[in-house]
Amino acid sequence: MKLFSKDETFFDHFRGLAVHISEAATLLRTLFENPANAAQISVQIKKVETDGDAIVHLINQRIDTSFVTPLDREDIHMLAKRLDNVIDLINGASRRVVMFRVTAPRDGGVQMADVLVRAGKEILQAVGNISKRQRMMEHGRAVKMLEEEGDVLYAQAVGALFEKDEPAIEVLKWKEIFDALEEAIDECEDVSNTLESIALKNS
Repeated sequence: MKLFSKDETFFDHFRGLAVHISEAATLLRTLFENPANAAQISVQIKKVETDGDAIVHLINQRIDTSFVTPLDREDIHMLAKRLDNVIDLINGASRRVVMFRVTAPRDGGVQMADVLVRAGKEILQAVGNISKRQRMMEHGRAVKMLEEEGDVLYAQAVGALFEKDEPAIEVLKWKEIFDALEEAIDECEDVSNTLESIALKNS
């Protein structure tokens, strides 16, 4: 049985944002594999981020104009904000690579970006199954496990910065880049928590 029978447009918009997360994460992984091309790839990520902002704008307009919404208005707003935050943080990580003039890949960067790609796929599946609580929760659990994997990779990557006698500037640059990646992965878990809370409220 479907939990939600009202206006489906919101769910189409959520799926749209989730697709944008996957696109941005895939581009980010490519950027970390080929940081020499970061300037061009970051432009593509910025476009995905701008498109995501436009979807959030549509969601907010619809919240204001819809007489009946399929979920609590604050839940719709929160989920849209969380999904958009992931895209913003991915954009922030790509901007740092460009800003710090990074030209060579480094252990940890590609792996953490890959966690984001996999988390993006789980979020897309969870949002697509928002009316099927059990399946949505399974994807949510997968996101939590990916967040833990991201934490381990972050600790290894940052630890490795201090193992050798690295120039201080390299340590500073990469520490900030790894922080940005970890923040984006953490935000994926926040999306998952928001979805879980919505599922519990509407079950």
